[in-house]
Amino acid sequence: MRDSPDGLTLVDHLAELRDRLVRSAWAIAICTGVCLAFSEQIFDIVRHPIVAHVPGGGLVFTNPMDKFLAHMKLSLVAGVILACPVWIYQVWKFVAPGLYSHEKKYSVIFIGAGIVLFLTGVSFAYFLVLPTAFEFLFTFGGSVDKPLITISEYLSFFATMTLVFGASFELPLVLVVLGAIGLISSQTLREKRRYAILALATLSAVITPPDVLSMLMLLIPMMFLYEVSILLVRLIETRRSPKANS
Repeated sequence: MRDSPDGLTLVDHLAELRDRLVRSAWAIAICTGVCLAFSEQIFDIVRHPIVAHVPGGGLVFTNPMDKFLAHMKLSLVAGVILACPVWIYQVWKFVAPGLYSHEKKYSVIFIGAGIVLFLTGVSFAYFLVLPTAFEFLFTFGGSVDKPLITISEYLSFFATMTLVFGASFELPLVLVVLGAIGLISSQTLREKRRYAILALATLSAVITPPDVLSMLMLLIPMMFLYEVSILLVRLIETRRSPKANS
């Protein structure tokens, strides 16, 4: 592990972290307001994965406030997704001082990769995981019983799945940054592969619906991304070695 080249104290880092969080919160709040203006159209998109499995194609609500709160919550989730370029940029600005000058030039790659990975995870959950999970869950045990899904329950499930998948797909970026600042090495990632797979399997089992297929649909991409992370961290180490010896 190497010393931070920025010379900042712990208090300075905490103050900067606070500022980054505030800026991210403002970006999410503004995007949430924009999404609120289009919440009905967004709700139609969000409802699509389950619409074929509920009577009449609509969800139900049992409290006068449920529908209003659902649109507010949906707008917040959409705001987090829409604002991802901003908060990913803030994450980069926070960790960049810990990198060497020649590593900071990859800021565009970091931010671009972070946005692509997050949106890929969200899209993967929306287009593949949710439809597959609903097909299994709603057809299991026959077709005599009819589902009665409330708006609040569905949105909680939808928000958890999409945001968790989006965050999970950031794994390579997290490991590469940790490798760049010297907290981990490619050798450590290889040696701890079994423990990493166990941890990923446990995480997949906890956050996905209670069926093996959904668990594997998260676990397999995560294992692939872990292997990609090892290669990328090794590449960073290889490129750094000549500079360290010069």
